[in-house]
Amino acid sequence: MSTLDPVAVFRMEAAECLEAIEAGLLDLTHQLDNKDLVDAVFRGLHTLKGSGAMFGFEALAAFTHHCETAFDRVRKGEVAATSELVAAVLAAQDHMRALVERPDADHGDTGSKLLAQLQAAVGGKPAAPAAAPLAVAAPVVVREVSAKKKNRWRIRFSLPANSMANGTNPLGLLDELRDLGECTVRANTSAIPPLNELTPTELHISWDVMLTSEQDRSAIDDVFIFVLDDMELSVEEIVGAATAAPTAEKAAAALVAAVSAAVPPAAVPEFRPVEAVPVRREAPAAASQAKSAENVRVPAERLDELMDRVGELVIAQSRLSQLASASADIGLRSVSEEIERLSGELRDTMMVLRMVPVATLFSRFRRLVHDLARETGKVIELVMEGETTEVDKTVIERLADPLVHLVRNSIDHGLEMPADRLAAGKTEAGTVILSARQAGGEVIISIKDDGRGINRERVRAKAESSGLIHPGQPLSDSELLQLIFAPGFSTAAAITNLSGRGVGMDVVKKTVEELRGAIDIVSVPGQGSEVSLRIPLTLAIIDGLLVRVGSGRYVIPLSAVEECLELSLEEDLRSRGRSFISLRDSLVPFLRLRDLFRTGTKPDVHQKVVVISTGTERVGLVVDQIIGDHQTVIKSMSKLHNDVATFSGATILGDGSVALILDVGHLVAAGQQQEAQLRVAG
Repeated sequence: MSTLDPVAVFRMEAAECLEAIEAGLLDLTHQLDNKDLVDAVFRGLHTLKGSGAMFGFEALAAFTHHCETAFDRVRKGEVAATSELVAAVLAAQDHMRALVERPDADHGDTGSKLLAQLQAAVGGKPAAPAAAPLAVAAPVVVREVSAKKKNRWRIRFSLPANSMANGTNPLGLLDELRDLGECTVRANTSAIPPLNELTPTELHISWDVMLTSEQDRSAIDDVFIFVLDDMELSVEEIVGAATAAPTAEKAAAALVAAVSAAVPPAAVPEFRPVEAVPVRREAPAAASQAKSAENVRVPAERLDELMDRVGELVIAQSRLSQLASASADIGLRSVSEEIERLSGELRDTMMVLRMVPVATLFSRFRRLVHDLARETGKVIELVMEGETTEVDKTVIERLADPLVHLVRNSIDHGLEMPADRLAAGKTEAGTVILSARQAGGEVIISIKDDGRGINRERVRAKAESSGLIHPGQPLSDSELLQLIFAPGFSTAAAITNLSGRGVGMDVVKKTVEELRGAIDIVSVPGQGSEVSLRIPLTLAIIDGLLVRVGSGRYVIPLSAVEECLELSLEEDLRSRGRSFISLRDSLVPFLRLRDLFRTGTKPDVHQKVVVISTGTERVGLVVDQIIGDHQTVIKSMSKLHNDVATFSGATILGDGSVALILDVGHLVAAGQQQEAQLRVAG
């Protein structure tokens, strides 16, 4: 059985730690006096520094130490938290990420410049580096005792055997206890196995610490805050002990004597952790196991491989169902129904495993908006809605770049400068709203701003000068707005760091179409714009409606189907030339798939109409037969069929034949284009 590389595990945990630090810094931007946020950022930097030193990332540990020191000064009230300090640590956080990903690369003088910026933001000399780790081979007094009143504590703790492999440094914990006051440490080595049974990466030592400190119990808990759930910890206050000593030498002698009396040398082999004050649990061992079982890291490749296996199982189950339905064997039918139920449940479970909330996607835009606000001089407020909406992980990964382009476009082209907004009667701060919601089998992600809106005249002028449309060509408002997604299209007067090259929106459209999605734009001059991306929830398995047109079979995504009805021969003849059907006092246009696909066969007497929704309108699709619902495993088309936009993929049926999956959005567009050509020809 293969084990994960500890350095790879550290990099994953460091990435999560850096994300938490960034989120805390961005929250701190709006609440500079929030002590909890300052403490959270400090703890994150402290954890990153300690873990980096543990795994040999010395440059990371040394650099992070300065940022930690700066926030320690803020935490102690020596300096105030400012927007300049937050910006400096955000920039430093990017350098930390580079030191994690490329520790051996030449980063030049980036670190020195960032530290100079950090020192200028703090407005003083950074605190001195931390002291060297504490040696624990023998009882050692490590700090001088002051003449003030102190509390005395006896602390006994042990860590899990795999704690060092997971990045916990026990010497760092002891060093933090030493920072609280005068302490004496004894290491219990009785649990260390014989040398031939010893695993070098496992920890078998526990510690007994006598601490004299002005700090209270909460300061001790803070030392173990990141490992409390997995360790054995006992903290006892020694009541009635001496609270002052005239000299360091006398204090040391008294403390050593106290430790010797409490833990005589002869008793060391029988050392056992004392559960005098349980921490956060009643049954430490059981809680530790439960905690470790809450989350399991699984590489994304394994999930993809499992998804492929589930897809093959669904296809095999479909074949079994077809064989069972043609058989008179009751036992075979019973087994087939049971396999169908189990495969359906497995499919649903697998889909849930692949689903992740869009919050993982939205969170990265907080930093982007923060940086763009500083770069452009605009005041920007980012609002995120529907962050709990879940989407397939593959969709999330591929939507990252398109959303970056859309957000940058909203800020650069949409939002005005503060003075212009005030002159227009708006608030100084512009608002960008990122929202997500589920609608059937789709998720709709919208980017909305309250800026100046899209200038139709400039879009038309640019499109005509670029040859995208003929001068004076009539276009609907929707068609005109869709021109901004044309390759190379840009209305920017000059190329800047944000826009002007005309490549961003083209990337957006191409990516969304590859995801079998669609883009809608609504823009009101002077009030703002909204771009909505309609994306399928998953790209792997969908529920579909299997239909027959001529001799071919096709799958319509069930999420797009609204209802089915019969089209009689009389209604079919009556609708010739207008392609409309009356449905509950409303006219619904329909497409004859037989004509669109040019099957060359005569239609069935009893044709069916499948009414679908494309998001903006309802359209009927005329088919010869509705076979029924079908669990559809989506297979990509070959490279030879990349230009066939009418179909989004293919699936294998139970009898081994292939059915094409209809892309309803492109299908409706193709039908409308065909109708327009017929009208022109007529």
